Amino acid sequence: MKVADLLFGKPLATSEERGEQVGPVAGIPIFGLDALSSAAYGPEAALTLLIPLGLLGVHLIVPVTTAILILLVIVYFSYRQTIEAYPQGGGSYTVATENLGKGPGLLAAAALMIDYILTAAVGISAGVGALISAVPSLQKHTLLICLAILLILTIINLRGVHDTGVAFMIPTYLFLGTLLIVIAVGIIQTLTTGGHPTPVVAPPKLPPATAALSLWLILKVFASGCTAMTGVEAVSNGVKAFREPTTKNARLTLTIIIALLIVLLAGIAFLCRWYGIGATDPEGPGYQSVLSQLTNAVMGHGVFYWVTIASILLVLSLSANTAFADFPRLTRAIALHDYLPHVFFVRGRRLLYSHGIAALVTLTALLLILFGGVTDRLIPLYAIGAFLAFTLSQAGMVVHWFRNREPGWRLRMAVNGLGAFATGITTLVVLVAKFHDGAWVTALLVPLMILLMAMVKRHYAHVERDTDNPNPLSLDGIKPPLVIIPIDRWSRLSEKALRFALGMSPEIIAVHVDSSNDEASICDVWEKNVTEPLQRAGLAVPQLTVLKSPYRFVLAPVIDFVLQQEKANEHRQIAVLVPELIVQHWWENLLHNQRANLLKVLLLVKGNQRILVINIPWYLEGH
Repeated sequence: MKVADLLFGKPLATSEERGEQVGPVAGIPIFGLDALSSAAYGPEAALTLLIPLGLLGVHLIVPVTTAILILLVIVYFSYRQTIEAYPQGGGSYTVATENLGKGPGLLAAAALMIDYILTAAVGISAGVGALISAVPSLQKHTLLICLAILLILTIINLRGVHDTGVAFMIPTYLFLGTLLIVIAVGIIQTLTTGGHPTPVVAPPKLPPATAALSLWLILKVFASGCTAMTGVEAVSNGVKAFREPTTKNARLTLTIIIALLIVLLAGIAFLCRWYGIGATDPEGPGYQSVLSQLTNAVMGHGVFYWVTIASILLVLSLSANTAFADFPRLTRAIALHDYLPHVFFVRGRRLLYSHGIAALVTLTALLLILFGGVTDRLIPLYAIGAFLAFTLSQAGMVVHWFRNREPGWRLRMAVNGLGAFATGITTLVVLVAKFHDGAWVTALLVPLMILLMAMVKRHYAHVERDTDNPNPLSLDGIKPPLVIIPIDRWSRLSEKALRFALGMSPEIIAVHVDSSNDEASICDVWEKNVTEPLQRAGLAVPQLTVLKSPYRFVLAPVIDFVLQQEKANEHRQIAVLVPELIVQHWWENLLHNQRANLLKVLLLVKGNQRILVINIPWYLEGH
């Protein structure tokens, strides 16, 4: 416990939950890192596709970014209304389920879960990409560094919401500060030179054009650039994490995040245009990220450059925290409706839904391993889940306003309707443009996850039907059970089991398996150690049954005997007492066979309602 307290903090009582709530200052690092950090890889993802156009591709980044920002503003106003309408937390799953039905709700749930897993994987891999662009010699260790950062993030997040926000404040605001300085200085230099700034460190020369401009290419670039909008929904999912007044603090946090993201995206696009900065091949020699080139061009390759790159690395890596903050909340909401295992709504020692975090970490690690930790391999899978969730959430809000007809409902419905239309069109564009590059994987995973959730729901419905009992306690047929005790030899374990059995029932069968190679059999001492004491006390003597096993099987004869007794004793409960040695140290289990554990498992698997399995533990004392 001391080690756990050191790593994750001391356990928190339920009454301490208010102390874990945050305001806008801490809310930006917790819920805004995904959106803000996307400024580091969203423009780069778009510019990477524009490499074949040469200088023309760099010029196109401004109109493409402008279209993305218009869409971002529409989504922002839509989610402001969602926060107001759902102060308890109005993620896409909740909104879609309540207003559109179970089917759309499950579609939103699957899309969001995929989005959050990709958020964690892309954030970490993009952070490592920033590090490698500054220190190319680390490229061969990409995956190892990604997994190490995932482990650190897991430990930090398991400390709770408040500690996570405090830990992430410095890198978040350092990232914002350095990038805003780069953008401000770059704009000033551009204005003072009449639109022709001279870079301090010249960026890599743009390659000559090898392809012609086409509508299809523009759509693909727009689809890649839209990854910069992922994470916008995070605040609406986590409204309850904010302190009172929750709605006001959540909306203020969302406003600040969107305003900063607009400045970052617009500033990067315009400076790339004026400084002639394009993307480089992430898997080729001499790879350098767009932000690395931009910082070099504006500020030079000095101390400020390294501080900026370090802050980008930290924030990109920590941007996975948005998934850590929202994925457990999402799985909890889904589990409350029986579509995921109920373990997901159990709160851990730090008032977290720890099992949701464990699932996220496992799936993120698998994704990083499969794709080698390279961001560009993950980007094509990314935006579909987010925009599908956006669309369903906004469509759900349209139905919400129409049903409730609160003051101003027509305007609010129009805002959410515009958001649903814009994000719906974008979802189709992203799906078509990125389908061949890997988006088909997401399109396949969504229905598979819906099928999985439906199977979980069916199981819980079956459990409910089978265990539901509207009737009062039944007293029919109550009688002591027939007790069966597997015994290998006379010992304190077998004595304890017999003593317990004598208090349960007058009908006891001790079962011994004779494999024909035992030096000493319990039959040799049964008369002296069991029969005689019980006869003197006037008690019924248990029946000793010896099962011959010429092939030295032990468990199978016992299982068969129990099942035979169950068939022979209709309407009678069969209680099987399993003596078991409990050692003090885990490694001592390696010194003993595990027949008792295996016997219990087999009895539970092959048994039925009338067969009961009871542990009779003997605790080994220290020596």
